[in-house]
Amino acid sequence: MDLETKARILDSAEQLFAEYGFSATSIRQITNEADVNIAAVNYHFGSKEELLHAVFKRRVGPINTERVKTLLALQEETKDGEPDLEQVMRAFLEPCFHSTEWHGPQGAKFLQLVGRMHSETNEQLRGAFFQLFDEVAQHFGPAFKHVLPHLSTEEIIWRVHFVIGSLAHILVCTQMKNAGMGNVKIERSDALLEVLVQFCTAGMAAAVPTQTAVQSV
Repeated sequence: MDLETKARILDSAEQLFAEYGFSATSIRQITNEADVNIAAVNYHFGSKEELLHAVFKRRVGPINTERVKTLLALQEETKDGEPDLEQVMRAFLEPCFHSTEWHGPQGAKFLQLVGRMHSETNEQLRGAFFQLFDEVAQHFGPAFKHVLPHLSTEEIIWRVHFVIGSLAHILVCTQMKNAGMGNVKIERSDALLEVLVQFCTAGMAAAVPTQTAVQSV
C-alpha cells in the first residue's frame, strides 16, 4: 500500500508540475489529486523540493544507469579502453530513445515537465534536474575530455548542456501530436537518433571560437 501511495503521489506531482510549474503547484493540490493526506507526502518525501527531485529521479535515474553501463561496456570492449567521440555520444543519447520510462501518456507528462524546466527560470526546477547528472558526469566527463583534448573543461560542460537541450527538444517534439517542421514529421526512431548523434558529435568536436563566451564561474 505504501508503494502504491508513493506512486500516486509521484504521478500527481509529475502531472501538476508539468501543467502549472513547480512554484505554482501546492502540496495541497498534489494531495487532492493523489487522494492522500499531507502527512503521506511528508512521510515519503519530506518536502516539495524532495518530491520534485524524486519525480525527476524516477524517470531519469534508470536512463542514467543505462548510460553509465553502456559507457563502461564500451571502455571494456575498445582496445585502449577509450571509445571515440561518436561512441561516447551514442552511449549518452541512445538510452533516452529506448527507455520505456519516457513513452506513453505519463512519459509525455514528464517530457512536458522537462520542456517547462528548459523554458522557466526556476532554479529549484533546474537544480533538481541537473543534479541527477552528477554521477553521469563522473564517467562521461573524463570520456569527453579524452576525445576532445582541444577543449577546456568549461567548453565541454557548455557543449554537453547544448546536447542535453537538443535531446530534450527532440523528445518533447516527438510527444506532440502532428508535430512537424514543414513537410517533416518528427517521430522518435533509430533514424532520428542517428541524425541527433551525428549532429551532436559534430557540435562537440567543433573548433573553439576565436572569441568564446564560455568563462569559468
